[in-house]
Amino acid sequence: LSRVLRETGRPACPEVIRMITKAAGYRWRKARIVLTSNDPAFSEKLDRIRSILSELRADEAFFSIDEYGPFAVKMKPGMTLTAPGKQRVVPQWQKSRGCLILTAALELSGNQVTSFYSTKKNTAEMIRMMELLIDQYRDRRKIYLSWDAASWHISKELYKSIDQHNAAGSGPIIETAPLPAGAQFLNVIESVFSGMARAIIHNSDYKTLDDTKVAINRYFDERNLHFKQYPRRAGKKILRKEREPAE
Repeated sequence: LSRVLRETGRPACPEVIRMITKAAGYRWRKARIVLTSNDPAFSEKLDRIRSILSELRADEAFFSIDEYGPFAVKMKPGMTLTAPGKQRVVPQWQKSRGCLILTAALELSGNQVTSFYSTKKNTAEMIRMMELLIDQYRDRRKIYLSWDAASWHISKELYKSIDQHNAAGSGPIIETAPLPAGAQFLNVIESVFSGMARAIIHNSDYKTLDDTKVAINRYFDERNLHFKQYPRRAGKKILRKEREPAE
């Protein structure tokens, strides 16, 4: 830019150009990656979910379901309040103390989390979650299960189990409300996992798997109790209640 200005008869040195651009508010910034979905039925699927939630009755429940992990139990990095002259150090290479997968469901109207630990991510664990929710919410007439497009969330075996349950007529009716493909940002329980990770996983140093499970269980127990005492629906993005409108 300095060379071009000089050639056009309006010379300015690099230092002056820096002062001008800085005074005008220009800064070096990285491009921000935005979350997108390539599902051709994106609007149709999202509109159906929003329609269900807008008309959700007291005898119905809507669950956002997903897995957290697998993650290794070891010393984790993170932000910490540090005294002057101190520096927390986390070794790059560590021996894992075990591995965990947490399967969880968030009921959006009551903001309550139901969870258990899994050894794998598969259809059997989704059927196990369905049966647990049927037992836990047996007083409801209908429950909706919403998840992303992972293969074990849309398997034939899973839908066969749902059809068999509905045909038996025992307990609430099960209906699925799948999210668009590539739209994990719309899966409300992801924000719950994010809050849990910041609170008790980041900057942690649990010695055993059991210690980690105790911390996770305590976190969800305290969270569930809080939202029983101070009711608030979950899912601002799904319900179009973001701080800024989505594009």
